[in-house]
Parts: sequence; C-alpha cells; structure tokens
Amino acid sequence: MTNSELLLKLLLQLTVILSVCRGVSYIGKRYLGQTDVVGEMLAGIMLGPSLFGAIAPNVQQWLFPKTPIVADAMHLFPNPSMSVLYALSQVGLMIYMFLVGLELNTDLLKNRARSAGIVSIAGIIAPFILGAIAAFMLHDGGSLFSPTTTPWAAALYMGASMSITAFPMLARILHERGLIKTKLGTLVLAAGSLDDAIAWCLLALVLASIKSSINVAIIAIGGTLAYVLFMWFVGRRILRVFSYWTRRDGEVTIQTLTFVFIIMMLCAYYTDFVGVHAIFGAFILGTVMPRGHFAESVHRHLEYLTTSLLVPIFFVFSGLNTQLGLLNTPQLVLITLLIIAIAVLGKGLACTIAARWSGESWRDSMTVGALMNTRGMMELIILNIGLEQGLITPTLFTIMVIMAIVTTLMCSPLINILSIPAKT
Repeated sequence: MTNSELLLKLLLQLTVILSVCRGVSYIGKRYLGQTDVVGEMLAGIMLGPSLFGAIAPNVQQWLFPKTPIVADAMHLFPNPSMSVLYALSQVGLMIYMFLVGLELNTDLLKNRARSAGIVSIAGIIAPFILGAIAAFMLHDGGSLFSPTTTPWAAALYMGASMSITAFPMLARILHERGLIKTKLGTLVLAAGSLDDAIAWCLLALVLASIKSSINVAIIAIGGTLAYVLFMWFVGRRILRVFSYWTRRDGEVTIQTLTFVFIIMMLCAYYTDFVGVHAIFGAFILGTVMPRGHFAESVHRHLEYLTTSLLVPIFFVFSGLNTQLGLLNTPQLVLITLLIIAIAVLGKGLACTIAARWSGESWRDSMTVGALMNTRGMMELIILNIGLEQGLITPTLFTIMVIMAIVTTLMCSPLINILSIPAKT
C-alpha cells in the first residue's frame, strides 16, 4: 500500500467512523435519552463483525481489515491503515485520560470524606469480591481467560474491571441535570473519583503481576510507585509553572500547550516502558496539574478534538474485537447474565445501601447506586488493556462489553424514573 492509498483508506475509515458514531449518538440522545458515550459504544459494535460484518462481510473486511486479538509492539496489523487507526486511538486515550485526571477535584474528598469514603469502599469491595469469585469459577484454562493467565491474576483483573466507574460520564450526567454542585452531586463525584483512582491502581498491580519474571514485576510495581510519588511530591510543584505562564499570558498559549503535550508523552512513555500502560502515566499527570484557569483552558482546548475525533476511533476498535456470535451456547448466555447480575448487585446495590447507611434518603441513595453502576468508556479501556495484554479471550471481552453497555444504558432511565430535583 502506497502512502497515497494509505491516506485515502484512512480518510474513508474516519468518515465512516465519525458518521456512524454521530448518527447513533444523535438517535440515542434524541429518542432514548442516552448520552453520547452510549451511542458511540453501540456504534463501535455496529461497525464490527457483529452487524456490519454480518450484513456486508466483504465490505467490512475491506474497510476494516481483520485485526489481531493482541495488538502491541510484537503483533503488527495486517494492514497499515489499521496500525494508523490503532495509534490514533491510543493517543486519543492518553489525552482523554489526562483530561479525566485534570477534572479530578481532591477538595470533594475533603468536603464529603465520610459519606464518599463509605460509598466508595462499598463500590470497590463488593464488586471486587464478586468479580474475583466469578473469575475463580470461570477460570477453565482457555475459553474465557488465556491459558497463561493464572487464577489469581484472573481474579485481580475481574475484580478491578467490576469495580470501575465511569467518572467522566458521572460528571456529564450531573452537569446536564444541574446537580454538579449539589450535595448529592458532590457525594457521587467524590465517591466516583476515589473509586476510579483505586481501580486504576488495582489494574496497575494486575499488569505488573502478569509479567513472566519477578524482576520485571518488581520493575513495573516499583517504577510505577516511584513515578506516582515523584509526581505527587515533586512534579506537582514543578508543574505550577504552567499556572504562572497562564496568568502571565492571560490564556494557555500554543507554546504552553506544546509543553503540556511533551510532558504527557514522556510520562506515558515512562509508564509503558516500566511495564504498566501509557494511559496510566497520562492520568497521573492530569491529577497533579495546576487547577483553576490553566486547567479550564487546557480542557477547553483539548476536549472537543479528543471526544469528537480521537475517542470514536477507540470505540470502533472495541467494536472490531466484540463478536456477539461468540456467545453461541446457552452456557455462555447464562455466564453473560451472571456477569451483568454481579455488576448490578456488586456496584449498584452496594453503593445504594452504603449511601443510605451514610444518611442519604432512599431516593438519593438509589440515584447514587444508579450513577456509580454506570461504566461507559472507562470499562472499555480496561477491557481493551486486558485483551491486548493477553489476559482475557475475545469471548470474555464480548461478555464484559455487553455488561458495560447494559449497566450504562440503565443509568439514564433510572435517573429519569427517580427524577431528582436540582435543589437536592
């Protein structure tokens, strides 16, 4: 494939990706009351083998040549255009996770530390235990987990993936409903941010534990811990220069944003190099960046490009690896229903009971449970990492994607039923 042919294929792929994602998101938002994230998740599956590939397999394979199950430095895509799309999706994820870290407000934890801590602990421990138990039960050496994945690694991964909360989606829903600065909104955001921080640390531990050598695992864990400590105690002070530059110039300039990108790429490179994942480095960098006008300006500059162009590419890659046809036996269908039940009971019900125990009304508590149970894009990120790292098989990947979509779809209708007023 020549450079000119590669460009033409890429332009056509991007046209289809963006058109389908925007169309499905519009329909979901206009007629079903769903967020854009839900529409993009469904659009990714539609463009994969489950729908597009079933209707027009030759066209689908020509436009999106079959990708390997594991896509990393050791496994090249059979078509250069897919390699380009994969790289774009990973860059988009890094920027997206940087923005997620940039949005975390640690003051929320101080304001509602007790209630947020109770809800967050319940939202981590209950789904983690249930997910770990399910992993031990389902670990059969090949059909759901890779043969090289040990039962303990499977348990850690399932627990972490069950514990994740779609923090950016929580913020979006609360903002749309005028609840972002209310008592209830503060509780959910604080608990959600703490949940995600713990879940990503668990994922880092999982990725470090699957290394073939104890020395490699030590480097991964030690290198990541050193990075987090350095960024929190040293990097955070150094990075205050960005706030100074923003005040001096009155806005985030091209030069300032360029330096942000340089540091982001270096941090992502480091965490990937030590054996965790590039997006973890970008996420931690976002959490220690200065807040205020600088953070607001950076978010404003990067949000639309990332969410409208780069993130949809990631959803399509998830869709290409989601094969609903793999769930072709009653046993697999039952496992899917079991995973969904565990997700709802472990996260939604546990957070509802915890919120009620901390003093919230039943209606507010159920709203907390519904919001904390949504997984959205964050679940897809952790699932793609598991697939890329060879932890899980495409079958389990498909089951978990269905669970993520179902729990995310449930959120808006439940909130509408509960119809919490903005004065809460």
